[in-house]
Amino acid sequence: MQNVYDIAHDLVRSLKESDQYKNLEAARAQLNANPELKNMLSDFQEKSQNFQMLMMSGQEIPEDLQQQLQQLSGIVMADPTAANYLQCQMTLSTIVQELVGIIADVFKEE
Repeated sequence: MQNVYDIAHDLVRSLKESDQYKNLEAARAQLNANPELKNMLSDFQEKSQNFQMLMMSGQEIPEDLQQQLQQLSGIVMADPTAANYLQCQMTLSTIVQELVGIIADVFKEE
C-alpha cells in the first residue's frame, strides 16, 4: 500500500496538471501584466475578506466598507481580465473544497 503522504503529493501534481489550474495560472499571468489592476483586485479581495469576517462574527458592518466593496466589485467585475481570474480562482477553489469534503468523510460516523 502506498504511503498517504505520497498519495497527497500525487494529488497535488494532478491538480497542477489539471486544466483548471493551468487556466488559473494563465489568468494570473495576465493579471500580473497589469500592476494597477492587480493592486485593485488585491484591495477588493482584502475588503471582501474583512466583510466576510465581520459578517461571520456578527459584528455590524460599517456603511463605508459596504459602499467601497460594492464600488470595487463593479469596477473589478467589469474588467474581463480580473473577472476571468476570479472565475478561474473560484473554479479551482471549488475543486479543492470538494476534495477536502471527500477526505473529511473519513471522520464521519456511520
